[in-house]
Amino acid sequence: MQSVPVSGDIPPARFGHTTTLVSSERVVLFGGATGDTGKYAITGDTFIFDLGTNKWSRMEPSGLPPTPRAAHGACCVDQLQLVIYGGATGGGSLASDDLYLLDLRQGPEQSQWMIVPVVGTTPGRRYGHVLAFQKPFLILHGGNTGTEPVDDVWCLNVEKAPFSWARLQINGAVPPARVYHSAASCSEGSAAGMMVVFGGRTNDGSPLADTWGLRKHRDGRWDWVQAPYKKTGQQPTSRYQHSSLFIGSKMVVIGGRTNEVNDILDTEIFDTETSDWTQLPPVRRFRHSSWNLGALVFVCGGFAHDNPGLPSDDLSCLDITEHLRPPEMPAVEIMSPEAMDTVGPLPGDRKSTPRTDIRLARQAVVAVDQDDFVRLVRKVSIDRLEEEGKRLALGPGPAKSMHRCMSVEGIHTLVVKHLLRPKDWTPPRDGSFQLRREQILALIEEVQVIFQEQPMVLKLRAPIKIYGDIHGQFSDLMRLFDLYGAPADGEGGDIESMDYLFLGDYVDRGAHSLEVLCLLLSLKIKYPDQIHIIRGNHEDLEINQVFGFRDECRMRLNEDPDDPNSVWRRFNQLFEWLPIAAVIEDRVLCLHGGIGCTLKTVAEMEALKRPLIVQQDVQTAEHQIIIDILWSDPTDNDGIMGITENPLRDPSRTGSIVKFGPDRVTQFLEANSLRLIVRAHECVMDGFERFASGHLITLFSATDYCGRHKNAGALLLVRRDLTVVPKLIYPVKRMQQTWVDGEEGLKKRPPTPPRRTGSQRRLSFE
Repeated sequence: MQSVPVSGDIPPARFGHTTTLVSSERVVLFGGATGDTGKYAITGDTFIFDLGTNKWSRMEPSGLPPTPRAAHGACCVDQLQLVIYGGATGGGSLASDDLYLLDLRQGPEQSQWMIVPVVGTTPGRRYGHVLAFQKPFLILHGGNTGTEPVDDVWCLNVEKAPFSWARLQINGAVPPARVYHSAASCSEGSAAGMMVVFGGRTNDGSPLADTWGLRKHRDGRWDWVQAPYKKTGQQPTSRYQHSSLFIGSKMVVIGGRTNEVNDILDTEIFDTETSDWTQLPPVRRFRHSSWNLGALVFVCGGFAHDNPGLPSDDLSCLDITEHLRPPEMPAVEIMSPEAMDTVGPLPGDRKSTPRTDIRLARQAVVAVDQDDFVRLVRKVSIDRLEEEGKRLALGPGPAKSMHRCMSVEGIHTLVVKHLLRPKDWTPPRDGSFQLRREQILALIEEVQVIFQEQPMVLKLRAPIKIYGDIHGQFSDLMRLFDLYGAPADGEGGDIESMDYLFLGDYVDRGAHSLEVLCLLLSLKIKYPDQIHIIRGNHEDLEINQVFGFRDECRMRLNEDPDDPNSVWRRFNQLFEWLPIAAVIEDRVLCLHGGIGCTLKTVAEMEALKRPLIVQQDVQTAEHQIIIDILWSDPTDNDGIMGITENPLRDPSRTGSIVKFGPDRVTQFLEANSLRLIVRAHECVMDGFERFASGHLITLFSATDYCGRHKNAGALLLVRRDLTVVPKLIYPVKRMQQTWVDGEEGLKKRPPTPPRRTGSQRRLSFE
């Protein structure tokens, strides 16, 4: 373990504090006790640590901060949202039973403490308990109420207002009452979805070495499951005042003490898949705090065993990479969406990702439209807290006129301001579009310069979110941004820690292609190195003059599309400069259609010249490669090999648009040292679908395609460790019309059918 050199306003040495990772780049330290033996003082100060610069800063949030306390519970309920409960205040007194929320989404300088309004009974005052978040439940367990350790469990649903604590009535075996134990939420492996507790101290003062997982069943029942230990091999050491965390499916237990304060305890790793314990060199601390970034484990403050009366201000780091073997691909089987549990996202950092296998996460994230915790807290506060209600009632003021402000702010800035509204965007009632023709043309001119400077095949980094076909369904794009984070700096945004990649087909079918295009292009101007836009087959004049985009420009902009200077024609000229593909961390190829019958290497795509005009009448090898990239599909299942016809897309049987089998996928990946292909182009019922034993994923982000298919939409989150996490939305009541409404529209522009029915798809993977 190595000491981390730090700078800034370094927190004084302390113990009994908490450090909470609230984003991929920030950790918040709260409370604890400072001083020397017999002269300890309980604190309520708050510090933030920047993981990019290793700099500490003292925070002075507004609002109502928690009183000074130690041995409290803390956890992150969502990115940049931290909750605090309980603790000891010194002299035998305990902190109140209020639940405190720290909102950092506007930045540390604008952070705010608030008390969460709770109705009904609370867990009461206590210390030495644990607090964990397993979305959507905040879970509290154990601790000491001032007289003795307890074994009760309480939960609070952060998505349901008014907020209330519920004491869980659990049948069957339960862990013995304990204090000073640890807890962490597991998101992978057989313990996925559980809060897992380890160790602690019993009523009689004995240290414990047992592990228990708390899980919620789909029928609403909760129960405890005691982790089995092997009778042979390594056994864990009893301890308390330690910490624990999860890295994948492995629980890492750090530091702690026994009743002999000078006992040195090994760091131990419990594999929840195999029930094996592994011993690592000791971290000689207790009453410390810890967090991790991947395989890097950070330990902050606490007491050292050789000087148990004097707390430390040291921050140390332990790299346990060699003890974490990456699983083989595919690591897991994907369940059908109706069988999936929701799992919160784990944010990644911006450092370079080591070369590793690609893994598809065990569970997809399935969301319903819900307000976030802070918003719900504020809504309840309007009813309960007079001053909070007054502040909210002021609101942002009347909306500024886009045209009036254009001379002051750049066009892209105002487009983002007026269109990036994930929670409250609604279609214009009269079908009009806010931007004037000359403003859209200026936007196109500005963004084309950026595309012209970028390569034909983008080289990207993880973590990154990937989006499939949107097809003018702007409301679906807003729902995905609302539920899973938006490319923004402020509330609900994650652009500081996340790249975004869009796989084409922004236009046609849906009624709001102009909104989709203008917002994405404006975001590209604002964040040119983090927003990535590649070309789909509908970004082609020959296609979008038939399937809706031409009509949308004519009707909503009141223009003649045949005018050589029309917005519609200028957009199609821009499309000729879009990149054709992207490669993430030299492992994941992303493109719109597929690899077809002739594409052999990534270098062939890199060699394509722009402006690129798609030739439907294939005459050259280069023409065919372009058609392969933009138009080809996988075969209907893993059992169909080679190259086959694609009669749906090639009704004239020209042979240029084909389907490719899993053998082609394997050959292409091996030839290019890749592990996975992510493509769009086809509607799939669950929003994403695997092919070629999981080495290819089809992604579709528009729900209820053309108002006919009732399909889900999805995005893929590629974490820093290259785990791929699908995140889904389901269709809701349609907010808009499409360009295929009515029988005549359907005859003129028939929607492409889904890739397969759900039952057929599941059978192919059994």
